[in-house]
Amino acid sequence: MQGVGYRDWLVTTARGLGLSGWVCNRSDGSVEALIAGDAGAVDDCIRACRIGPRLAAVDHVTESLALTAEVRGFAIRPTF
Repeated sequence: MQGVGYRDWLVTTARGLGLSGWVCNRSDGSVEALIAGDAGAVDDCIRACRIGPRLAAVDHVTESLALTAEVRGFAIRPTF
């Protein structure tokens, strides 16, 4: 799904929902994100992630809960 603006789209979507976290490309071609904030807004963001931006072809979204230190803002991280 890389090369279609997914990370930029997710930053805009998450910030619009008042969420914090990060998004990055992975070397295997997938995208990983940490999304934190109001549970309803997180659910809305995950639903949007299943569709993605206009040019994306989302095959699947895997969700898992994470315990994390507080994050502020929403940023793009480097590929790993």
